[in-house]
Amino acid sequence: MPRIESVSVCAAGVPLDKVTSFATRTVSTRHYGIVKVRSSDGVEGIGFCYVGSSGGDLLRVAVEQLLAPVLIGQDSYAVEGLWQSMYQEALLQGRAGTVMRAISILDTALWDLNARTHQVPLHKYLGAVELESVPAYASGGYYLEGKTPAMLGEEMASYVEMGFKAVKMKGGRLSPREEEARVRAAREAIGPDVELMIDINNGWTDATQALQHVKRIEQYDPYFIEEPFSPDDIANHARLAKLTRVPVATGEIGYGRWYHRELLEQGGAAILQTDAAVCGGISEWRRIAATASSHGVVMCPHWFHDVHAPLVAATTNARYVEYFWDDQVLNFRRLINRQLTHRNGRIVLHQTPGLGFEFDEEAVARYGRWTVLR
Repeated sequence: MPRIESVSVCAAGVPLDKVTSFATRTVSTRHYGIVKVRSSDGVEGIGFCYVGSSGGDLLRVAVEQLLAPVLIGQDSYAVEGLWQSMYQEALLQGRAGTVMRAISILDTALWDLNARTHQVPLHKYLGAVELESVPAYASGGYYLEGKTPAMLGEEMASYVEMGFKAVKMKGGRLSPREEEARVRAAREAIGPDVELMIDINNGWTDATQALQHVKRIEQYDPYFIEEPFSPDDIANHARLAKLTRVPVATGEIGYGRWYHRELLEQGGAAILQTDAAVCGGISEWRRIAATASSHGVVMCPHWFHDVHAPLVAATTNARYVEYFWDDQVLNFRRLINRQLTHRNGRIVLHQTPGLGFEFDEEAVARYGRWTVLR
């Protein structure tokens, strides 16, 4: 039986080509945490997450000092037990934030390692619903200096021309009147039959403020409004959900099954955007998806299509993968050697073992440095 022989970790800071803004912040560099877990059989599994616009070394230290010692020497198939051991080891330092992201990517690497050991694509190793491709929406619509509503509409229309039947834009940064102009431009550009999502990125503070925006944009028939409030403000998510016919989507920064259970029980989300690289890894994401299914809630996971495409393919209550077609915002694309492609609004799944790609070691060396623990 394969034993975990080594864990490698790297904090990689990748600058954006253009400074990019959301409702509440501006980003010039993205910090990623990446890991490799190697077995005694010589097989490696990989994991990765976004740490933030700074602080990548926090994740590296968590892996080095807390989590790698828990894994080394253990049976790689003991995924559930190893998850519990890592969680328990980091009980005082973790349970959320960067340490939980470190648990997430090590758990993902274990699933990838075991699927590669059996020479099976990850979506099939997990038990597939979809075998060849999964539905996706094209994500963009960021705030850039000088970008007008008309230019935003042109961007959204370009995704439809690529074959996408659903698109997402950013919102919540400007006044209600200005935001309505942006949504109107997007809807007019894509037509009535394409689903339009709007991501607020925690931009509103209370239901009254939210309704000033939502009442203006309801007429443009959004598929969902994403992260209207702070992720911890479950009460306002639930309050807004009762006050608008637009479905509320959230959960991308949610950690662990317990947070998501509370969110579901309070009625704070019609759509969960749980991120496997944030919530606790593939193991925890599957537990959350099962709970969501029992509440009649659909999964549309946040960002990192490279890991979420196989998860959506293996989950009955998952609908969409968020897809970034270039490397201008999700510049993690620059760190891997093989990209997922799309056709007719669907992501084409890798059919090679595990996640189906490796890190581009030359690119990783430009942005960070590996530490190997044995």
